[in-house]
Amino acid sequence: MDSVIFEKVKDQGMNPETVAQQIENFKNGFPFLKIIAPATPGNGIKVLGDEELAHYQSIYSQIATQKEVVKFVPASGAASRMFKDLFSFLEGNGDLEKSPFTKKFIQNIEKFAFYEDLDLYLQSQGTGINACLEKGDYKKIVSGLLSEEGLGYGSLPKGLLRFHRYSTENRTPAHEHLIEGVQYAVGKGNTVKIHFTVSPEHEEKFKSEIAAVLPEIKGETGLEFDISYSQQKKSTDTIAVNMDNTPFEEEDGSLLFRPAGHGALLENLNDIKADLIFIKNIDNVVPDRLKPTTKEFKMAIAGLLLEAQGRIFDAIRGLDENISHQSVAEAAQVYSEILGGKIPTTESAQSLHELARYLKDKLNRPIRVCGMVKNTGEPGGGPFWIEEKDGSHSLQILETAQIDLNEPSSKAQMMASTHFNPVDLVCGTKDYHGYNFDLLKFRDMQTGFITEKSKSGRDLKALELPGLWNGAMAGWNTLFVEVPLITFNPVKTVNDLLREEHQG
Repeated sequence: MDSVIFEKVKDQGMNPETVAQQIENFKNGFPFLKIIAPATPGNGIKVLGDEELAHYQSIYSQIATQKEVVKFVPASGAASRMFKDLFSFLEGNGDLEKSPFTKKFIQNIEKFAFYEDLDLYLQSQGTGINACLEKGDYKKIVSGLLSEEGLGYGSLPKGLLRFHRYSTENRTPAHEHLIEGVQYAVGKGNTVKIHFTVSPEHEEKFKSEIAAVLPEIKGETGLEFDISYSQQKKSTDTIAVNMDNTPFEEEDGSLLFRPAGHGALLENLNDIKADLIFIKNIDNVVPDRLKPTTKEFKMAIAGLLLEAQGRIFDAIRGLDENISHQSVAEAAQVYSEILGGKIPTTESAQSLHELARYLKDKLNRPIRVCGMVKNTGEPGGGPFWIEEKDGSHSLQILETAQIDLNEPSSKAQMMASTHFNPVDLVCGTKDYHGYNFDLLKFRDMQTGFITEKSKSGRDLKALELPGLWNGAMAGWNTLFVEVPLITFNPVKTVNDLLREEHQG
């Protein structure tokens, strides 16, 4: 890095050493991971029978109120991609036949939970939705929904859009996450703790939404709530480069830094001090009639984590108390049976004390249990067994970009994958002494992503940090559990809200 760029990096408040490494990553790229096999039912993915489901739910029910429990909800960013087709319609001549997406939206307008809000706004402008429909003035309806002068949905985050209609209210995802929290995230002090990561421009609107709905929920449940917020840290932004890997400079001469994807939220997660942390995306919510299944499996995967964590802690304490053939054998059994770990022959041939050191290092890590749903479309990134640098095996959630599709074996393994990760996790981030792990130490920085973008008509390359549930958790101990497909109901476009799962 030359001295001019070095000074610019410093002047913009970024770390020159970190930026220099990012530029090297652009130049060298990231290595593909060595896949052993896809994780499948019976080989890395647990399928819980009714008795096991009840067993793990019972464990969680008995312990939850003695634990600090937090629901961590990534909720950053505007929902503009939800309305991409509607924005395109506004730029056209208003012909519905040329936009099947908008035609479906208009034909089902009464089924959306924001219908009443939109109708009230249009009436305040001198006309209602029905009058617009009669005149064929579809652009007015779409503009009323998306524009800043109207409901502003084109620039609001998903968490603040009306998703679900009920007889007495219409709920946003933020509201639905509060209701979910009541069902499975009541921790110590009868308190529901929910943490939203938000964009700076949206935080006050989130607070207003929560303030409007929380008093009634507290009154109905008698529970306490602790709602907190954080923003993606500016220090996690990554430098953008030109196609020749030189830093991309803006017209004013400053360097361009870009948000580094959801992997940047590892720092936010690292600031959460709790015994159990549930992670679930903001848009993956369902109406009350479908919540029981989500509740059952959330409680079950948390119970499984607590049971596994208890056995791991016992094994580590056994090694602390006395390194013996018995304590090492017990630790090896936990590593193998609970985590599916495989001790490399180079390690198994070591002395008893060396093997104990190796096992303690493998066991004394953050732990997560991840829900997995069956693939319903083309197989892509998901749960895999990979070979670590030391020859051991571990479970990882891989994105397609981390898999060498030009290598026949890797491509075959990916095509054989049966499940994918719907961002349904519960995490244990404390060690056996009760201290918080530094989660940044368990991130694999060689699992980032490079993408091509453009700015001001110029092509550039952007760098994303290892994904939050991918490389950012590469060094964690991981368990996978099959969860029903009904627990995964993301909203990628506004018309997804017309699916039966999101209708009352």
